[in-house]
Amino acid sequence: MSNQFDEPRNSSEHWARLFSAQRLGSDKLPPTPDSVRSAFHKDYDRLVFSHSFRQLNQKTQVHPLTNQLGIHTRLTHSLEVSCIGRSLGMMAAEKLHDVLAEGLPAGVTPADVGVIVQAACLAHDIGNPPFGHAGEYAIRDWFLNPERESVLQYLSADERLDITTYEGNAQGFRLLVSNERHPDAGGMRLTCATLGAFMKYPWLATHSNGNDSHNNKTLNPQKFGSFSSEAAQLEELAACLHLPRSAQHGGYARHPLAYLLEAADDICYALIDLEDGVHLGMLSYKEVARILYELIGERPDTITLPLTMSIRQSLASLRARAMMRLVNTVTDAFVANSDAMLAGTLTGSLFTHCDAAVQNGITQAKQLAREKIFNHPSKVRMELMANQCLHRLLDAFMPLAWTQVAALQAAPMSFEQQRLLSLLQPHLAEHQRVLSDNIYHNILNILDFITGMNDHEAYRLAQELQGHWGTMV
Repeated sequence: MSNQFDEPRNSSEHWARLFSAQRLGSDKLPPTPDSVRSAFHKDYDRLVFSHSFRQLNQKTQVHPLTNQLGIHTRLTHSLEVSCIGRSLGMMAAEKLHDVLAEGLPAGVTPADVGVIVQAACLAHDIGNPPFGHAGEYAIRDWFLNPERESVLQYLSADERLDITTYEGNAQGFRLLVSNERHPDAGGMRLTCATLGAFMKYPWLATHSNGNDSHNNKTLNPQKFGSFSSEAAQLEELAACLHLPRSAQHGGYARHPLAYLLEAADDICYALIDLEDGVHLGMLSYKEVARILYELIGERPDTITLPLTMSIRQSLASLRARAMMRLVNTVTDAFVANSDAMLAGTLTGSLFTHCDAAVQNGITQAKQLAREKIFNHPSKVRMELMANQCLHRLLDAFMPLAWTQVAALQAAPMSFEQQRLLSLLQPHLAEHQRVLSDNIYHNILNILDFITGMNDHEAYRLAQELQGHWGTMV
């Protein structure tokens, strides 16, 4: 589909296109909104009942393979982000309705906008590999090893960037539009509005990493939202939503609701991850309470724990007050910058357009997490284990990606490779795929298999492949 379209006659028409209930991958027209259970509610339900969403239950949020009860996983984090996202969506829509001359588009309510953002937030981490960001680094590191050069030379420049700057956000889009199959194919067939809100980075690796020939040699590449294998679906989505081209990199500008998803994610990991740090003994109560008071807008002379409350209860109370203020402030920024978002010219996150106290509080929260949580010795040790674990899986399975390629086939498949293929085969069959002479697609199919595992499955299989049998962490 082309992204050439007529300019909307007014803001309401522009927003109507962005709230499209058309399902990506389906030729059917969107249903008339005459039911309490809208197309966007169905998106939410499809995500909740998907296999990929269930796998988040034992995937890392911050602390891999923790034995502590009550510490967040990607599942609990995603549920909490979706709650904040719903509030942001509803409040932003109510405020937007009051300032638009025509109000919200006909047939669209604040509740509809709330559930669009809620569903998108529910899916925002669905493509994360085992062990969180440590898993992304491990995959990039493995492919950047000079030993892989003999294989990577068979990939195009865009395909190579996809692999060497591997990104969980792009894996998430691939899951939603290709892997989690509808009975008639076409991925989960979510609405374009929900997918648009989901896409924090609606561009390819070549848009964000292609201009710097050395960037893919680092472990900190620029983020992107779609592999080149799903470029056609990205184009179709952008055409449906009428997303403008980005002047910065040549990809597409974000859907305005993606800014609310980003804010919901930031609110949760900036605040709740700090609570986990307190419960794990990495941070003190006073360190976290001071930041929460900053976000609330209060600066007490002394910070002491109330006599009638536990640390957990006090932090939960302060966090709730901080979230309430953040939701109100962020939605004000959303409305104030709505024209720039529609034009695709807004720079930075919504937090960069909030008042100084909010910006300072969020910055302090992120900095404290970086200094005392992400670099804590116990977390570093677990991330080193995670890196070795994923490298072991890649060492074992990834050579299968080029066993069908004559130029790289030095010998018949070994016994071990045949048995590894038998472990991979059920995954390929479920997605109606086979290993072929296309190395790029083979690599992605194997990454689908490995990144679809939760932390415990990946750890157990890596241990078994090394000949270790015993109790799981």
